[in-house]
Amino acid sequence: MNFVNRLNSSLERILPEQRLFLRSDGATRFVRLRPLTQLLGLGGVVAVLGWTLIASSILVIDTISSGSHRDQALRAQDAFEERLDELSAERDARAAEAVAAQQRFTVALDQVSQMQSKLLAMDERRRELETGLQVVQQTLREAMNERDDAQRLAAAAGDKDPSSNHGSVDDELSVTLDVLSEELRTAAAERVEALHEAETARSTLADVEEQRDEIIARNDEILNQLENAVTVSVKPLDKVFRSVGMNPDEVLRTIRSGFSGQGGPLTPLSQSTRGNAALSKEETKAKQIIVTLDQMNTYRIAIEKLPLAMPVKSNFRYSSGFGRRWGRMHEGIDMAAPVGTPIYATGDGVVTFAGRQNGYGNLIKIQHELGVETRFGHLSRIRVKKGQRVSQGDLIGDMGNTGRSTGPHLHYEVRMKGRAVDPMTFIKAASNVF
Repeated sequence: MNFVNRLNSSLERILPEQRLFLRSDGATRFVRLRPLTQLLGLGGVVAVLGWTLIASSILVIDTISSGSHRDQALRAQDAFEERLDELSAERDARAAEAVAAQQRFTVALDQVSQMQSKLLAMDERRRELETGLQVVQQTLREAMNERDDAQRLAAAAGDKDPSSNHGSVDDELSVTLDVLSEELRTAAAERVEALHEAETARSTLADVEEQRDEIIARNDEILNQLENAVTVSVKPLDKVFRSVGMNPDEVLRTIRSGFSGQGGPLTPLSQSTRGNAALSKEETKAKQIIVTLDQMNTYRIAIEKLPLAMPVKSNFRYSSGFGRRWGRMHEGIDMAAPVGTPIYATGDGVVTFAGRQNGYGNLIKIQHELGVETRFGHLSRIRVKKGQRVSQGDLIGDMGNTGRSTGPHLHYEVRMKGRAVDPMTFIKAASNVF
């Protein structure tokens, strides 16, 4: 007591003694506030104010950091999707150019074939004309020999004008030679023209082949970029399922079994006899890209079925994590916020329990696909019923302080096939996807 009195005396210069008068109907009483009491009261007020400032700062920093991470993830996803759309559009344009080049190549090839057929026909006609000319020349020589023999016989017989009988024969032979010569000149001119057209067609064919090769090279580059893009985009999706303890192959099989409808008339598959190795290689790569895109789409369907959303969208504080606590296993995470804070479903599913349960207080259980279940405990109000189907983001209850709880908070659990897993793996996985 002496120590307390000395301490009060030393503090009295700074904090003089105060008296709080309490007046009732018939009497007046007072409460004495000694300097030490005032110091303790001021210290408590300062401690409460300091704790309030620190907690508010932590909440604000958590809110700002989580918001910036989500914004960065959204911007990265938008940029990736935009780049993927650009690559797809460019791939389609290059595919159209390749088809057009292939068509031009086919037309040029047909023109060359026609020119070659025409050249063969012209050569055949020229050979026929040459053969006919040889026959005519042989006939002409024989006729000239016969004429000479006839002239000699006529001279021997005393004929005075033998040339008058054979003048018509010479004229006919001259006319025949002129006609044959004209036919030969015409055939030679047509042959030269056909050769010129064939050379032009070959030049056009070479240009078309060069354009086609350039288009194929550009297509190959685009397909490589697209293949790399879809491969890179599949890796984080594969990592999401591995991080939450799921087998990606089993997940893909499960999703595909539920999305396996087929039907409609079938068109017989036609094979081209003018195959091109480069085109076949591009088709193989394009088919592989389609397979990877299908895998990525299947992953996204599976992710939409997982509870990856946040159960609390308002400001909150992580008050306890997953793991051993006070010698016992804590099979979820705790998110502390005021009573009445809205609680939302973290994924599509069916409500399997909505009521009170020992320890959990007011509890909601939601069964999702792929064997995943979520639990929401210590609620002050339940807004869903058993058997009700809910979607991600639906309001299901309000935060409370029911059950075995030291203050208002949400106890959030995620279970896979009955085994509790850390909900933070799902929350962190969502940041890698969205």
